[in-house]
Amino acid sequence: MLVVCFEKGERTVDDSTSTNGKESKSSTNGKESKSTSRRQFLDYLIGTSAFATLTAIVYPIFKFMIPPEIVEAQQNSVVAAKTSEIANNSGKIFKFGSKPGIVIRTATGDIKAFSATCTHLDCIVQYRPEAKDIFCACHDGVYDLAGKNVSGPPPRPLEEFKVNVKDDEITVTKE
Repeated sequence: MLVVCFEKGERTVDDSTSTNGKESKSSTNGKESKSTSRRQFLDYLIGTSAFATLTAIVYPIFKFMIPPEIVEAQQNSVVAAKTSEIANNSGKIFKFGSKPGIVIRTATGDIKAFSATCTHLDCIVQYRPEAKDIFCACHDGVYDLAGKNVSGPPPRPLEEFKVNVKDDEITVTKE
C-alpha cells in the first residue's frame, strides 16, 4: 500500500508493502542530510573557536616562559669621542656596542682606549687624573695606563682597544 502525505509543504512517502515485509519511511526533500551537514558545520565552528581561544591563552604564556634570544650586533669599530672633547690627563666613558669603554688622553697627549668593565665583578672603571691610573671604585681595583692590574682584586688586565685618530674623531677598534 502506498500512502502519500502532504504536511507543511513536505512530501513523505510511506510504502508499507516492501519486499521484506518491513515498513520503510524515506524523506524525499533531503532534510536529514541538511541537518547532518548543519550539525557538522556547527561542530567545526565550535571546535575551531575553542582551538583559537586556547591558542590565544597558551601562546603568550609559552612565549613568556621562553625568553627571546638577544641578537647583539657585533661592533668592531666606534667613534668614541672628538679630540677636542678630551683634554690632556683626562678620560671619557663611551659606549662600545652593549658594553662601556674608556678613552684616555695621558698627560703627554697619547690616546689609549680600554674596556671600561672591571675584570673582577664587571663594575665600570674610571680614570683618576691625580693618580694617573684607572680605578674601580667597587673594590678598590687599580689598573695602570697600559691596562694592567696593579692592585686590588681584579684578576686580569683590561681589554685594550686600538685607537685611530682621523681629522677630529677618535675611532676605537676591537682587535
